[in-house]
Amino acid sequence: MVVIFLHDLPMATGRTIHNLALIGFMGCGKSTVGHMVARDLKFRFVDTDSLVEERAGISVAEIFRSEGESVFRKLEKEVISDLAGKQELVIATGGGAVINPENFESLKTHALLVCLWAKAESIHERTKHQKHRPLLQREDPLGVIRQMLTEREPFYKQADVIVNTELRPQREVVAQVRHQFEESIKGTSGFAKD
Repeated sequence: MVVIFLHDLPMATGRTIHNLALIGFMGCGKSTVGHMVARDLKFRFVDTDSLVEERAGISVAEIFRSEGESVFRKLEKEVISDLAGKQELVIATGGGAVINPENFESLKTHALLVCLWAKAESIHERTKHQKHRPLLQREDPLGVIRQMLTEREPFYKQADVIVNTELRPQREVVAQVRHQFEESIKGTSGFAKD
């Protein structure tokens, strides 16, 4: 199945959608797809990890190393909260951002939540040579991915839409995400686009 609708679309629930938020596990393509969708929609692309780095003045890996995950999660919550007043954004969140219910609810007030999904083996294949992912710098990274994906799956399943990125060209994933966003904003009164 390509797309799974888990909830009524925002227009049916009274939400006003101004932004698109991509959630999902690391390595599922949130940044790459997000950049392309933002370009297509003529929106600004933002990555919450990059916003955390700007705020902290150091990399995410360094925050984890020197301050710990709890400091990173606090900064992540702050930057996600700051996005609530913005419009015409495509937001790529960190893989664990929506585990915090406050982050999830904040994003859901202004953004269509689209989860990009892939199996653990595909994620491992995509990330195995990347050194900037502190949670995977351990023995048995595939086992870590499997465990974390299992823990996070219930949170990811709360997205408005899930798009499977397995064995699909990137452009097809981008087109599907864009289509879901455009469908969600039809008839919403709060969306202003030139």
